[in-house]
Amino acid sequence: MSLIQEARAREGMLAQPGTAPQPAAWSVTEQPWAWAVAALLLIMPLIANGFFLIEIFGTTLILGTIALSLMFLAGYGGMVSLMQLTIAGFAGYMVAVFGVSGNANISLGWPWWLATPTALVLAVLFGTLGGALAVRTEGIYTIMITLAIGAAFYYFTNQNWAIFNGHTGINTIATPHFIGIDWRSDIAFYYLTLAVAVACYGVVLYLSRAPFGLALQGVRDNPRRMAALGFNVNAHRIAAYAFAALIAGLGGVLQVWNYRQISPGSVAVERCIDILIVAVVGGVTRPVGAYIGAFIFVMLRTFALDFLVKVGLDGNRFRLLIGLGFLAIVFWSSDGVIGLYERWRKRGQHRDTRPGGHGHG
Repeated sequence: MSLIQEARAREGMLAQPGTAPQPAAWSVTEQPWAWAVAALLLIMPLIANGFFLIEIFGTTLILGTIALSLMFLAGYGGMVSLMQLTIAGFAGYMVAVFGVSGNANISLGWPWWLATPTALVLAVLFGTLGGALAVRTEGIYTIMITLAIGAAFYYFTNQNWAIFNGHTGINTIATPHFIGIDWRSDIAFYYLTLAVAVACYGVVLYLSRAPFGLALQGVRDNPRRMAALGFNVNAHRIAAYAFAALIAGLGGVLQVWNYRQISPGSVAVERCIDILIVAVVGGVTRPVGAYIGAFIFVMLRTFALDFLVKVGLDGNRFRLLIGLGFLAIVFWSSDGVIGLYERWRKRGQHRDTRPGGHGHG
């Protein structure tokens, strides 16, 4: 049996003789809370004000989408990339450079429907080239080379004035208007970010069970065997980087539309590490973990800052609280919040199936 057949068997796509297919892991759509959360997200504009709608839930969806690109690489490809936020920032900068902004001497003034696809294509190319370099390494060296790419891009944007306007960045970036709707208005922008997040989540979930995704998981588990079976290991890894770059680029476009400006601080090294924290806290083995981790991170970043200021401490120390929360979650579960939930769920099932419990035994 090839690694792809083994992966299909683990996913429940191929049954062993005489047995029913058994999926290896739960699907989010099978969880009792999933549909309730989906309904809540759809009606969120009816119950949340502008601050919570954009600064909490909109930002969560954007960061979650960028972290989803890292989850795809790490969870299905076994490649931890710290340049995903850099790719998102690159896409955002390209939107500002090719589109319309308050810096008319830099921006080319293209309409959004032309500037945005161009930015995404260039972001995918940037991520593919970075991935082509990263796949030549493994383990800690992959992390270091992707971090080096992120650091190099940060210093380049900070020092380049002709294209990126140096440390000042590019401000007053135009946002899309079409079919008579201002897509940066709170409700419209929220639904736009929700639609992009759902689309990216669905495509990642589909690819994880498609031949490419199964081959990628085979490459993650045993690259030598996959190469012996005739698969081009590096080609699959580079293709994964290209796809992840598209997802990160979409998140970067939404991010620059959200703030209407971009500067080197948006692509700083600590921001790159934040995406890793988001993915690990949520859980890198399932796509939904990226959004769970993003929600936790945004809540801590937003309200921990206010709490520290109120008690007379430096607001910049909110990262200490985020770090402590990160350590606590990772200490109790190597798979983040998703792992904690799954452990709690299995414990409840075990308790119900014990003699005298509420299960059928």
